[in-house]
Amino acid sequence: MQHTDKIATYTFFLMLVATEHWLSLSRPERHRLSHEHVGASLQKFPELRLRYFDAEAFTADCSDLMMIQAGDLTAYYDFIETLRDSPMFTVPYFRVVRIIPTIEDGYRQFEDRAAQA
Repeated sequence: MQHTDKIATYTFFLMLVATEHWLSLSRPERHRLSHEHVGASLQKFPELRLRYFDAEAFTADCSDLMMIQAGDLTAYYDFIETLRDSPMFTVPYFRVVRIIPTIEDGYRQFEDRAAQA
């Protein structure tokens, strides 16, 4: 199976902790802020895919995971900078605990490149 023409898909897992500022808001207010700052920012970067995961019932390491998929590292970087300038991180409503960057099927792409060398 050939993968040489495949563009790398980068997936970033952002481990987040919701702060007391976020938790003190009503759920409708959280929804509004999320849409206003995360959703609106994401619309500027249609090449990105974002998913949320709740973790607070299962770990003390983080309360939430944000998974961002990108084929373009510049779009990912600019999206993160946009979020950093928003109340999501300036109030802060969330603290970033860890960012785990990954490459989907990276080993296969490596094997294809190595086989061609």
